[in-house]
Amino acid sequence: MAAHNELGEKGEDIAVRFLLNKGFELLDRNWRFGKDEVDIIATLADTLVVVEVKTRNTAFFGSPAQFVSKVKQRHLIRAAHAYIEKHQLDLEVRFDIIGIIIDARGEQVEHIEHAFLPKW
Repeated sequence: MAAHNELGEKGEDIAVRFLLNKGFELLDRNWRFGKDEVDIIATLADTLVVVEVKTRNTAFFGSPAQFVSKVKQRHLIRAAHAYIEKHQLDLEVRFDIIGIIIDARGEQVEHIEHAFLPKW
């Protein structure tokens, strides 16, 4: 496995632990709809939370969360819509981003709730 894939997988593991510690219930990981993929799908109370995880080994170029483009947001919205339809869910939906930096100092987690709004 390529180093960047290993870093991404490690970041997702950190994000899952972070969310579980905050009371989220994990529903799915790396859920795919066609070419679209959602890193984490979870619930918190009566809300479906769709989470994109960005992991980097430096913040030199900016926060990892800054790298979630408008195109990626559209892909996440499309995949979330398919997930809701497939599982016949009737929940509020929100989109979060978790940015993770893993460097010599350790792990830093930035959780941005309601990172963007869907345009259904």
